[in-house]
Amino acid sequence: DQFGEVFCPGQGQEIAALTCTDTQADLQPDLYQLMSSTHLEDKQLFLLQCAMEENCLARQAYIDQATNPHWQMLTRRLLRFTASIANIGSADFRPFIPKTAWDWHACHQHYHSMETFAHFEIFDHNGHRAAEGHKASFCLEDNECVGVDPHFDCENYGDQGITAGCKDIYYYNIDCQWIDVTELELGTYTFKMSINPDYKVAETTFENNAAICTLHYSQMSAMINNCTFARP
Repeated sequence: DQFGEVFCPGQGQEIAALTCTDTQADLQPDLYQLMSSTHLEDKQLFLLQCAMEENCLARQAYIDQATNPHWQMLTRRLLRFTASIANIGSADFRPFIPKTAWDWHACHQHYHSMETFAHFEIFDHNGHRAAEGHKASFCLEDNECVGVDPHFDCENYGDQGITAGCKDIYYYNIDCQWIDVTELELGTYTFKMSINPDYKVAETTFENNAAICTLHYSQMSAMINNCTFARP
């Protein structure tokens, strides 16, 4: 009664709810890990078939698969980097869907607890997207903790999440921890890595959920620097 008359539009049993809390998760990428781990790798499609099932390569790779009988021998160029994600908030970060609804991926033998946990993009000097990638949340767990005990471990269908005070680290050698830059022209670009990009899980702030950097891409190397925090 203290809120007066409340009206919820819709038909049937639709309801709306609001939860107030004084604790909240807050994810923040490690900019140094990102900048120091960036490098290029050329890899045959034969070794990338699981990644292809997760839609982790550029569109041309799938065209080649459909039209070239020798597609497995073709090579893709990958911009690889480590994404170290810290929960600096006061509550654990948990997937927004229940454990029973997680998606099993047979090729990699793991569950996806979020459709997209991280999104990677490259923009040209006009602000047009030149390349992109994504990272399904195949395993949200505590890889490194400071002053707290880890709570989340993906083994044996374990609970997924990131404890407050811990980091979930996706090293550069993990599948899909890249952007396929095979067709990208050489030059200088803006690189963006967004965590929890769809705002599916509430956080204290989203102002530090993305890293925006300068990408220098040459024939032999790639370098990311001048990174700052931003919104996804």
